Amino acid sequence: MLKNAMREFLQFLKFNRNASPHTVRAYETDLTQFLEFLSERDSAKPSRVPVTALDADGVRGFLESLHDRGNSRASAARRLAALRTFARYLVREGRLADDPTQMVGAQRKEQTLPQHLDLAQADSVIGTPDLNCSAGRRDRAILELFYASGLRLSELVGLDIEDVNLPGRVVKVRGKGGKERLVPFNRSTADALKVMLQDARAVKPDTMSRRSRGLGPHVRPRYAMFLNLRGGRLTTRSVDRIVRQAARAAAVPGGLSPHALRHTFATHLLQAGADLRAIQELLGHERLSTTQRYTHLDIGRLMEVYRASHPRARKS
Repeated sequence: MLKNAMREFLQFLKFNRNASPHTVRAYETDLTQFLEFLSERDSAKPSRVPVTALDADGVRGFLESLHDRGNSRASAARRLAALRTFARYLVREGRLADDPTQMVGAQRKEQTLPQHLDLAQADSVIGTPDLNCSAGRRDRAILELFYASGLRLSELVGLDIEDVNLPGRVVKVRGKGGKERLVPFNRSTADALKVMLQDARAVKPDTMSRRSRGLGPHVRPRYAMFLNLRGGRLTTRSVDRIVRQAARAAAVPGGLSPHALRHTFATHLLQAGADLRAIQELLGHERLSTTQRYTHLDIGRLMEVYRASHPRARKS
């Protein structure tokens, strides 16, 4: 049955592909919505929907239902990508003869530019936490590191103390697929992290870490970099709330997400003349095309470079 195949696929992502918990949850949500659509369409219990119900007509009908409910093209494209990955898995496992999603075309996504802050707004957001309390000093360190390094939310939350080299001002990041990269950060971030770590607080091993759990009593414990008031590792939801509260305090229009700080990091590097390949490495993008979206944000600077550099543009 399709529900059992979904459960096996999610286990495959978690243990064979080393996918992050966030990625596994996203796939589970998308595939569950698809299963619920098929169940309603065929008037069958979700547990009784066969694997063969994942066909081209089912996928097209699901995408049409998303459109009818007002979902964006980007949202539909993400769900189609999840179904394609699932279908390829079923073909490899011999559960499907061929991939039905190959017959379904994806709609072009709306060309939207990522939200980002200007320099004054970035300084204002970083300066909002109250440095007279330990929670404020921690929040300041989080905001400084986000803007200084362009980390993903999950990457920042997953940092351990040993991942951060304060004297060298470099952080070791475990990105998507378990890939590691080194990202530098600035002096103000190092100072904020030092102040946070000097606070009197109970630092305890992160026993819930995937890298520590189930590996035996002789494994060295992991110490989380950012803690909540109870001494446990901060969750992604808590850090998201910290960033949004700082944005409200700084009166940033439209709010602010942690991912927008990542976009701000990349945009400001590009505006300062950083090489696109270097930005790609810092962000941990697998493809340069993902990084190239930032060039659309700064067409004014690119025009200035063109006019100053091209021989015929200089003559005119």
